[in-house]
Amino acid sequence: MLIYYSGISTFVFAIRSMFNLYGTIQSNPGKYRQLSCGESLISVYNCPLEEKMVDVWSHHNYIVYVMEGRKIWHTADGSYDLTKGNCVFVRKGACIVEQFLDVTFCLIIFFIPDDFICKVLASKSTPIRPPGQSFHPVMPVDVTPSVSIFFQSMMPHFEAGRQPDQAILELKFRELILHIADTPVNAEILTYFCSLLKAPAAVSLQKIMEENFCFNLKLDEFARLSNRSLSAFKRDFQKQFSNTPGKWLTEKRLNHAMHLLSHQGKTVGEAAFESGFENQSHFSRAFKTRFGISPAAVKQADKT
Repeated sequence: MLIYYSGISTFVFAIRSMFNLYGTIQSNPGKYRQLSCGESLISVYNCPLEEKMVDVWSHHNYIVYVMEGRKIWHTADGSYDLTKGNCVFVRKGACIVEQFLDVTFCLIIFFIPDDFICKVLASKSTPIRPPGQSFHPVMPVDVTPSVSIFFQSMMPHFEAGRQPDQAILELKFRELILHIADTPVNAEILTYFCSLLKAPAAVSLQKIMEENFCFNLKLDEFARLSNRSLSAFKRDFQKQFSNTPGKWLTEKRLNHAMHLLSHQGKTVGEAAFESGFENQSHFSRAFKTRFGISPAAVKQADKT
């Protein structure tokens, strides 16, 4: 059973860098078993990451089906505990993956670009309509018997040791998207699909920034998430926020850290990490410059 709980769990703070999940898998075919069709990519792997907590991001959406073991996807608005047989649709963006290194783990992951999803949905005989108004960074996929069989049917293609014809792979990607789109229980994912059909290239900067500001992404990575070049991203950002991305991010992260310290009882290290700062010393200096008080002093005042 997939378990969801709100809020980011407590972590031990350390200097971290973002792990480009799609880019790393795509550029290492010798390490990660994979099948590709254009920008779409399928991979099966057995826990390739060696750390307990890993900050990951992807500029493509991806679907994860757990074949063995357990992992937890932590996002800005909640956490998703996945075990064998669970499946989720993860929107492009950043999250923290918590690993259980003492447990055998295996998953199959499908990376699917926005434009491919739109192309498949546009070809449906019955158009889809948005069943809701909102969607989360991670959304559960209803694993019907046909969906379970679909994932199992992918394994022979990996075991064959050769790349199937591109037409076969494209059919597999189309089949997966249509399975999801034709299942009413996947209402939240359908709402997201409909948002892509409305304006696939004009991704809301507001939504991208609000959902990912607390992760240590670089500006060019934010630009890629919003389907823009870096120059277009900076230009559009200035128009929408009347500020530069760097200044906006610093202000947003510091205000978030202040809230975590004064209202949620977080330690200084936890507040720094959960607000997207690369290291605690930089966070402490920026915090004192902004508020005129150190984060440790705020924490101490909260106790009295």
